Amino acid sequence: MPVGALRLPAGFSATVFAHGIPGARMMTEGPNGTIFVGTRAIGRVYAVTRNADGTTRTRIIAQRLPQPNGLVMVGNSLFVFAINRVLRYDNIEANLDNVPAPVELTEAFGLPTEAEHGGNHGWKFATLGPDGRIYTNVGANCNICEIDRDRFALLVSFKPDGSDRRIEARGIRNSVGMALHPVTHELWATNNGRDWAGNDWPNDTLHRVRRSGEDHGFPFCSSRSADPQYNAGRNCSEFVQPAALLGPHVASLGMRFYTGTMFPEQYRNQIFIARRGSWNRERLTGYDVVVARTDAQGNVTGIEDFMTGLRDDANQRFLDRPVDIHVMRDGSLLVSGEQMGAIYRITYRQ
Repeated sequence: MPVGALRLPAGFSATVFAHGIPGARMMTEGPNGTIFVGTRAIGRVYAVTRNADGTTRTRIIAQRLPQPNGLVMVGNSLFVFAINRVLRYDNIEANLDNVPAPVELTEAFGLPTEAEHGGNHGWKFATLGPDGRIYTNVGANCNICEIDRDRFALLVSFKPDGSDRRIEARGIRNSVGMALHPVTHELWATNNGRDWAGNDWPNDTLHRVRRSGEDHGFPFCSSRSADPQYNAGRNCSEFVQPAALLGPHVASLGMRFYTGTMFPEQYRNQIFIARRGSWNRERLTGYDVVVARTDAQGNVTGIEDFMTGLRDDANQRFLDRPVDIHVMRDGSLLVSGEQMGAIYRITYRQ
């Protein structure tokens, strides 16, 4: 585990919370402290529990699913979003060693199928809002193209039974991370920009959704500017502009507001973002965790490094790929590492 390579601000330290979790991506926490972890290619869902001696135990609680990336806890039930399949595992923490058959909610949610996505951006992220609704994404079914703007490139929400679908934002190409602000309850989301338009354009972006149904511009505009192929004569001022630019091709994924008390006050309610790292850029970028700083009005005032050291610029290689962030109840921060199948725990001591 490359924990020794991690670089953090003064006072912070990192340890390996758990390992042996191939493909570890999105995380959620049960009422009893179990960390559930989704994956993409490997098709598994894991449960990580802590032993009395501080070590962890990992179980596979579901497998052979189509990219079960999105997880969210609603009460004692774990919801797993696997492309269009939605499965609910009731009373899951009491049944980790004998997982019952899930309740099938696929038809109720009615998400586009893997075939409808055409292999593009079908994987999901999911989070629970303070309104009791489940928020998730529907990525674009292409790299860049005209889309059905009511079916793809969306942020959407549902009641937990899959009813009352509501479009929260259109024109967001591929969001695999979102959270609602702990005070204002505004929805924020990361977004991955299109490919094959150069090393330095477009940036990945951070979006702030103030009203349900806003249009954020894909495919006409990206990164606050017109797309060179698919602008169709649209003026980017027609659309809601990104709250911040996050860097070209950095693969900005999981994001969370810091709601704990362990870290210094200046981190309270600030946005931690995992940048998985570029895959088609000549020089690597990303492979880190950054903080989007916001002011009292909710405007982003800057993006600063938080966890670095996984990208080796001299040799153009990387040691791990951060994918998601989770704030534990004790205020520490978990970061999932997909490449190494690990979860890192970041703590602060003055």
